[in-house]
Amino acid sequence: MTVTYSRRVADAGLGTFFHLLLRWKGSIYKLLYRELIIFSLLYSFFSIVYRFVLNNDQKRLFEKLAIYCDRYAELIPVSFVLGFYVTLVVSRWWGQFENVPWPDRLAALVGGHVRGADEPSRLTRRTLMRYANLSGVLIYRSISTAVYKRFPTMEHLVQAGLMTSEELRHLENLPSPHNKFWVPCMWFVSLALRARTEGRINNDVALTAIFTVGLHVKISSEMLFIYVYFSVQELNSLRAKCMKLYGYDWISLPLVYTQVVVTVAVYSFFLACLIGRQFLDPAQGYPGHDVDFFLPIFTLLQFFFYVGWLKVSLLSVDEMYDNLPIVERDMYWNESEPQPPVHRCQR
Repeated sequence: MTVTYSRRVADAGLGTFFHLLLRWKGSIYKLLYRELIIFSLLYSFFSIVYRFVLNNDQKRLFEKLAIYCDRYAELIPVSFVLGFYVTLVVSRWWGQFENVPWPDRLAALVGGHVRGADEPSRLTRRTLMRYANLSGVLIYRSISTAVYKRFPTMEHLVQAGLMTSEELRHLENLPSPHNKFWVPCMWFVSLALRARTEGRINNDVALTAIFTVGLHVKISSEMLFIYVYFSVQELNSLRAKCMKLYGYDWISLPLVYTQVVVTVAVYSFFLACLIGRQFLDPAQGYPGHDVDFFLPIFTLLQFFFYVGWLKVSLLSVDEMYDNLPIVERDMYWNESEPQPPVHRCQR
């Protein structure tokens, strides 16, 4: 989960952003300190060996190797490859956030167009929104570890009041090997059409506001045929967002991208830097080695930029026709502020 710092910069003054650099929770230091310690220890090991263990001939050979590694490490296109990879990952991350299925707008339409103060009308409104929320929870269970731990089994959804035992039976009886998050959406459609035929939704325009629908009526001597054609609007928009979240979780980034960026580019670059960025004896007169330090400050900054960039990126109907469970009161019928129970799966 993203750690927010907005309140610290709401009235930014002198030194505010400097204080942000000292934050530990959610910081780059917390993310990278292990890798940075390992890199610093390895660098110090090679530096000590070069300065105190090798003889003069071995030092000259090590210096040639260091110059060679430093020269050709720059040929590794770390910035280009990592920039492309991070752009792709961040785009997926932001796309996942934009596709979180918020039910608020749909709830406003249901509350405004499903009329009636009697119990059946209230039951219809509550059940419609419960179906919308249930569809989202079924998606979250498949893509979020936190949600799955809270609702380890489908029975826990029944205990939490998000679905009834009858609805669970309908859901389990539907033969499908894939995620059935779309089933509550179909229940929503069937219940909304029932509400229209019962007069709880006053007209087709109101029904259209919930999901765009065209009604073509053909009356014969035997029966009434109603052909309903749906196009995407509020309900289908919610369902489409659930499908996109499912797709993001189902189809990950190609493994070859991660292998190229992590193994070949970033790790190879810093392995070369362990030797190539060593401070060599200034007395030898090598270009660019006029001073002598023990730790390469700017190489460590590069480590923060590249590895930190990388670590942040690695951390996003036939059988259903007119199939509607019995509409019944939910367990929070008389509660204004329901509190679903918290369940934790046992590992």
